[in-house]
Amino acid sequence: MLIKPDAFERRLVGQIISRFENRTFKIKALKLIRPSRELAERHYAAHRGKPFYELAVSFLTSGPVVAMLLEGENAIEIVRTMTGATEPCKAQPGTIRGDYTLSITYNLLHASDSPENAEAEIAIWFKPEEILP
Repeated sequence: MLIKPDAFERRLVGQIISRFENRTFKIKALKLIRPSRELAERHYAAHRGKPFYELAVSFLTSGPVVAMLLEGENAIEIVRTMTGATEPCKAQPGTIRGDYTLSITYNLLHASDSPENAEAEIAIWFKPEEILP
């Protein structure tokens, strides 16, 4: 998952990480990085050509990002539930987006939506030696 620049700017990174730790997920990798355009383009490659692509790439490169690999039973489904809907009006209170976002563009987080996408995204953001056994 990624904690995006708006969360860093709003000083929510620690609160967000603690919510996942409190849910007993194990952090397998964690890094603070300012993504290059090339890295952001690789991350959003599946969305190339869509109307929001350029805005998404620009936003991801606008500041620091925390890349985090979490491990736990049903991690993808639970993390996405905790993250909440991308559209603020659909994000339930108690989810991270439901509690902290007002904008579909500045939505604090990215969470992988499938095991296949998680594997691809892990390879984009982490080298094998950066991941704990």
